[in-house]
Amino acid sequence: MTLRELTQQFASEGRIETIVLRPARGEPAVFVDEARAEPGRGLLGDRRANTARSGRQSTKRELTLFQAEHLPVAANWCGLTKLEPTRLRRNLVVSGLNLIGMRSPFPDMMLEWAVGDEVIIEITGPCDPCSKMAAELGLGSYNALRGHGGMTARIVSGGLIRVGDSVRLNAIRQLEPKIESP
Repeated sequence: MTLRELTQQFASEGRIETIVLRPARGEPAVFVDEARAEPGRGLLGDRRANTARSGRQSTKRELTLFQAEHLPVAANWCGLTKLEPTRLRRNLVVSGLNLIGMRSPFPDMMLEWAVGDEVIIEITGPCDPCSKMAAELGLGSYNALRGHGGMTARIVSGGLIRVGDSVRLNAIRQLEPKIESP
């Protein structure tokens, strides 16, 4: 089996464990049971979507995701007994799938993921910890979460995301190779 084929195989589906919205800059993040994902904006009700212009070009950071299985590890590294997902300020907490594995390592191949029945996303890259996260979690938390801050995603097709929705590989797209100009 080739490396390309191996990167397209997953032992199980993932699951949306938590949905978090950040209503406005400086306000506490909140849990919700469902949210509408809109291409070019993100999750409606989240500050990123609230400040985005409708119909704008899609970006690589419309959604942020965090690995549910990493919550106890991140808490331990930050010297905490428990870590609530709202403190991380990531939109979706996903269990059952390695988020890094959801992004193709090949520049000419894109993995598209179905979230629930309507939403299609593609993982675009790592979501490094920020100074707000470090201020929230305390001394040493920035370094504790480096490489474990989650992933960013672009919304390909919008719709409703609910806690408990499955996350599964939907399609594999071959991209046109980029031709360098002389």
